[in-house]
Amino acid sequence: MSTDISVLRSRLRIDLSEAAADRWADEDLDRHIHHAIRDLNRAAPREMVDNSLTIADPASHALDIAPLTGLISVAAVEYPVGGHPRRLRHFELWGSTLTLLTDAMPVAGAQVNVFYTVPHTADASGCTIPDHMEDIVLVGAAGYALLDQLASTHDRVTIGGRRTADHLHRHASDLLMQFRQDLTALKRQRRHALRTGELWTEDER
Repeated sequence: MSTDISVLRSRLRIDLSEAAADRWADEDLDRHIHHAIRDLNRAAPREMVDNSLTIADPASHALDIAPLTGLISVAAVEYPVGGHPRRLRHFELWGSTLTLLTDAMPVAGAQVNVFYTVPHTADASGCTIPDHMEDIVLVGAAGYALLDQLASTHDRVTIGGRRTADHLHRHASDLLMQFRQDLTALKRQRRHALRTGELWTEDER
């Protein structure tokens, strides 16, 4: 983690041409950053691998994945582990129970690797967003911040001023359009990786 919410907030103030907290309080900018992160999580959540889970004893096809905190989705399941290529299996997921769809009964105590996604986070302790996605989040946060300013100053914008209502609306709309385009590109990249990757091994189940 190379940054945290305070660093993102400072960068956002620079993007908004606001060195001091004249128009937006820290908590307001944090709210807009988190809004953009929620949008990011729908397009390209954080990718994780858990290698701590094992087949139950006595052996069962069912695997309890409740320990995977913050789970959004499971992309792939490797069993048995350590093969080349990986032995990625078909599975079903219901609640916190993952069922391996193998004909043979799994071996009790054997390791299972789960490839899954969780939400990105940014707070005082750190940030899980990859560097190349931070700029995307800040574009979205800036758009949301400008819309917030437009709503709060609608009746007080001076006609002909530098930040007229029309100017704010156009700028916010341009930023949010770019943000949505970037999210769409990320989603397509992720779908392409999943489609071309080996999500399960086509051999005996």
